[in-house]
Order: sequence, then C-alpha cells, then structure tokens
Amino acid sequence: MPVENWSETVVVVRLGDDPQFSEDLDALLTQLETNDVDVVLDFAGVHYINSSNIAKLLQVRKACVTKEQRLVLCSVNTQIWGAFLVTGLDKVFKFADNVTMGLTLVQIG
Repeated sequence: MPVENWSETVVVVRLGDDPQFSEDLDALLTQLETNDVDVVLDFAGVHYINSSNIAKLLQVRKACVTKEQRLVLCSVNTQIWGAFLVTGLDKVFKFADNVTMGLTLVQIG
C-alpha cells in the first residue's frame, strides 16, 4: 500500500494512475477519519487525471481542512499541472516540486 507513515504526524501517499489513484485516496480518507496527520501526495506516478480523481482530491482537502491538517501535492507533471490551472485548483492546493520539499512545507507550515 503506497500510504506511508513518514512520521506520527505525516503521511506520504505515492499515487499512480486509476484505479490505484482512487483506491489510494480512499485508503487515505479512511486513515484521516481516525488520525490527525498532515498529508503529502506524490504525483510522480500519475500521468493523467480525470474528474473523479479531482473529486477525490477535493474530499481529501476537505478532510484535511476540517481537522486543520496540511495537504501538499508534489511532483506534478506538466499535463496534470495544466488540468489544475484550467480548473482553478492551482489556487486551492499547495504544491511542491518533490516529496522532500513537500515534507518541508508540512513541517514548517
């Protein structure tokens, strides 16, 4: 399972294309119900994104905002970035170049 407990308060999720994408975010949402953790989503393995994926991301964001936890998306390729720009979600999510930078962002706030 690509949901890694990086520390007691941070999880890193290494995403892939569907159906893995949806399954991983479902597992993360289940974990967020019981744990207060900051989340780093690694998009290095994602080559495309669809409306269902965006809906799942918004559910994860809502769960994090409700619990006042941080959420950072990292390693987003050009095609995925274009989808975030077109939908205006580039202003909704925090982004980092890679997992290391994402972990730094969640730690320093």
